[in-house]
Parts: sequence; structure tokens; C-alpha cells
Amino acid sequence: MKRILINKLNNYIENEVKIEGWIHRIRALKSITFVILRDRTGLVQCVIDNKLINSEDIKLESVVSIKGIVKESNNKLNNFEIEVRKFEVISKCKDELPIEINKEDLNINLVTMLNNRVLSLRHEKINAIFKVQNVIVNGFREYLMDEGFTEIFTPKLVSEGAEGGTEVFEVKYFEDKAYLAQSPQFYKQMMVAAGFEKVFEIGHVYRAEQHDTNRHLNEYVSMDLEFGFIENEEDIMKLEEEFLKFIINKLEKETQKYLNLLNVELPNVNGSIPRIKFSKAIEILKEEYNKTNLENDLDPEAEKLLCEYAKEKLGSDFIFVTHYPRVKRPMYTMPCGENETHSFDLLFRGIEITTGGQRIHDYDMLINNIKYKGLNPENYLSYTEVFKYGVPKHGGLAIGLERIVSKILGLENVREATLITRDRHRLIP
Repeated sequence: MKRILINKLNNYIENEVKIEGWIHRIRALKSITFVILRDRTGLVQCVIDNKLINSEDIKLESVVSIKGIVKESNNKLNNFEIEVRKFEVISKCKDELPIEINKEDLNINLVTMLNNRVLSLRHEKINAIFKVQNVIVNGFREYLMDEGFTEIFTPKLVSEGAEGGTEVFEVKYFEDKAYLAQSPQFYKQMMVAAGFEKVFEIGHVYRAEQHDTNRHLNEYVSMDLEFGFIENEEDIMKLEEEFLKFIINKLEKETQKYLNLLNVELPNVNGSIPRIKFSKAIEILKEEYNKTNLENDLDPEAEKLLCEYAKEKLGSDFIFVTHYPRVKRPMYTMPCGENETHSFDLLFRGIEITTGGQRIHDYDMLINNIKYKGLNPENYLSYTEVFKYGVPKHGGLAIGLERIVSKILGLENVREATLITRDRHRLIP
């Protein structure tokens, strides 16, 4: 008999079905036992005659197969229940559960949650985070493909870090050494130059940063895009506005069940996202919040304050900060005058979720900028050679998936939106 998912059972009233899943809750009486069974689609109450079962086999989180008749019922879960005819244990839970996952809220600390990651993911609210995450990824991909972008898959073993810094993981590569990719940046640009014009990638990136904060990971998923024949960074920001609207609308249509479960209010991006230059942001921080310790970059407190300013004064959950100082942006970033760049960050609910901008497309300018950043052009020949053969004006952006998910859902720590965490202290599970 073919397995039926719980969310389809209302189509089988008075019919015999086979369902399979985990035992979520148990209530044993003298002659019958009520078992709440869970599969990926929901919960269902099953009524079992105790003659059919061995009480030793009825353990929370055991995986079981049940055959029975779907009967109309007025229980708390559904307008039906299963009158069990046959009960089979597929995989018995052998040990006492380290966390209680059949409660409405998990109520454990983050360390315990991550130490028991597979079990914690079985909890309805924790699982819902990744159902929402999946729709965000699908929305990003769907929108860009409709706009003529090609999805690419670039190497994660590289000879140099794309950011030109030292925060890379070194890997033994036969007789040589390689690094785990910080970003697909070089390859995105190469594929624009290769004639694809519009490309995107959703993939893991690696940063060997010594951070131990609620916003940093050493391995995370980056949603990257790059496209050619732009005028300047404004074209990139407009594209991001449009795909954010598309994603939020998709979430509203497809994930309302999970948003309600997590008590989430989606951000409003119907209008244009406000833009302020970096220099103006520094002024606002000084005048409005008496924050005077910044010069060439924003710290976490500054990002939080600017988001408060955007919400209170501009009515927006999002704010673009543009024209970051040249000294703080990577060597491929297009300069704007002597000190600024054609670049931007998108801040959202207190944190930077996107970095982007126009890239240098002229070979001589790129070589000079690599030198300006104190780097050796000889180390980047396979990348810079491309620019000798005609490259359009282009630019792009990168979004940290875990960050945008955690901020949309109001999570306190980016690790909560990370399926399996890799940070300064965690290499298992």
C-alpha cells in the first residue's frame, strides 16, 4: 500500500490508508492508546487498541508504520483521526531524548540546540525556519532566471582569496596549497566577460575570521549575482529592490502557515528603498546619536542605529548606504573620484545583509587599483588577463542567506538560521 502524507488524509475519509512518521506524543489509557504521529506535513491523532501493540514499542520519536481507517473526528489537530488496524515499528528510539521536541516551544539554549541539531530540527518551529529559507532561495532563483540570468557553479578551491586579505582557509592541494573560496566574485565577473552577461550563484563561501558574534559564521551560503551593460551601481540597487519585493510577496503567498507559527511580520518594500551616501551616514550618526568614532567603515552599532533612523525618519525597514571609502572596498570595486567608490551595502533590521557595487572593467584601471590596495598583480593573472579582451561595464552583489533569513524571522542569532553551523568553535555535527 502506498504511503499517504498527513496533509492529504482528509481526502480519504472512511478509507484504509498507510501513514508513516515519528511518534510525537503518547497518551495511554486502559484499553486504548492515543498516538500523535508526525510527518513532514503535519500531525494526526491515531487511536490504537492496546491488543495491537507492545507498550515497550511505543516510544517518543520512534519511526512507525500504521495502517488504519480515516474516521471523522473533532480532535484538536484535525477533523479526522486514524482508527489503527496494524502498527509496525520501523526504527525504535533506544535512548532517552536529550531535548523535548513535542512541546510548543523548544526552550533550550542555543548551544544545546546546535549540539542536538538533528533532533532540534524535528521541532515544528525550528523546522519552519528552513521551510521559509527554502522559499527565499527559490524566489531569488526564480526572479533572476525570469530576468535572463544564468545560474553558475564556481570552484570553491582557489589559488587566491577574492578579497585580497589574509582571512582565508589554507588547504593542502597535492604538492601545492590552495584556499577555500571567500566569494565567487572573480568567476562571476569572468562569466559576464564570457558572454553570459547575467549570472548568479547560490553556494557556500568561507571566511577565516576570528569573530565569535551572533552575526558571523565561518561557512555560510551566499546568494551572488553579477550582470553586464549597467550604467552604474544604481542599476544593481534597483534590481535588488525588485527581487526583494518578489521574494517578500512569494513568502506572503507560500509560507503564511510558517510565518504565523513563528509570529513573523514581513517587511514592507513596496516603495523605493532610501539611499544615503556613506559620508551622510557618518554625519547622521554624529548629529542624531552622538557617535563619533567612525571614519572609513560602519561598525555593528552604527548599522543598528542607521536602521533605527531609516525606520523612524524614513519609514523603511531597509536602507542603502552608498559610496563607501575606497580604502575599505576590494580592489575590483569601481572608484568614484579619489576617495569614494561606486558601491553600496543594504542594511536591514540592524545589520548589513548585502554588499555590492559596480566593478572595474578597464584593464589598466584594475591593475592600478590592485597596486593601490597594496597587492601584487602577478598573483591575479588568471583573473586580470580576462580584462584585456573586452569586458562590459558590470556590477553585482552578494547576500548572506542566513542573515536575511534571521532578520526576516526576527531570530537573535544567525546560527538559528543555519542548518549545520560552522563557526570559530564548531566543526561538528
